[in-house]
Amino acid sequence: MLDFLKPSSRDIIDIIIVAIIFFYFLRLLKGTRALRMMYALLFIFIGSFIASWLDLKALSLIVDSLKTVWVVVFVILFQPEIRNALARFGRARPLRFLLKPATEEDVINEIVNGAIILKERNYGGLIVIERQIGLRDIIETGTRIEARVSASLLVSIFTPASPLHDGACIISGDQVMAAACTLPLSEIGEDGKYWGMRHRAGIGITVVTDAISVIVSERSGRISYAEKGRILSDLTSAELRYNLTNVLLKK
Repeated sequence: MLDFLKPSSRDIIDIIIVAIIFFYFLRLLKGTRALRMMYALLFIFIGSFIASWLDLKALSLIVDSLKTVWVVVFVILFQPEIRNALARFGRARPLRFLLKPATEEDVINEIVNGAIILKERNYGGLIVIERQIGLRDIIETGTRIEARVSASLLVSIFTPASPLHDGACIISGDQVMAAACTLPLSEIGEDGKYWGMRHRAGIGITVVTDAISVIVSERSGRISYAEKGRILSDLTSAELRYNLTNVLLKK
């Protein structure tokens, strides 16, 4: 009676392939609005399987109807996210996992060194570091870079002659994901009302997400650090390193 529960080698291969496809698709959608709806769609598919397995005809009919409608709604509502996810898949480097990733200490050093050079040259800069909450939607507003974090790269991005110097630079892990990104406007409280637009944007992103930001003033050359809607200004390199280390290396 339960012979169908004994999978053949072909069934196992089939399950593994489907699992890999779902895993990579969920990774591509991570940090976007589409991810939660994808979870709901997955839940409906599981419900459909259970209803069919238990031969619950009425429930199967309802779930199958929802499944069809949900797929169509998902595709219509999230065309940009799906298109961008497929584009990222096409740009992916198959052997990237063989490259040794930079450590958090390396990333911190490059950010601090980059901020110091920006300060010395009186270049403005806004660097946002992604943490647990994905910034994929913000990344899509800018120009994709996807290169390892380095002080020289950050300086080249914020050089006034660069077409990427306006907007925010987004860092995820050891990668500069994008530059010239537009940050959403948000309520920033008392700490933000005395600052210019670059600082307000840098503070605002830390209000609506758990990201942290490093801001370099073009006028004064001061280095600031924002976290959870609060800003610390006129930091030395040691103070900036301390704050970044306290957050990024926190266990």
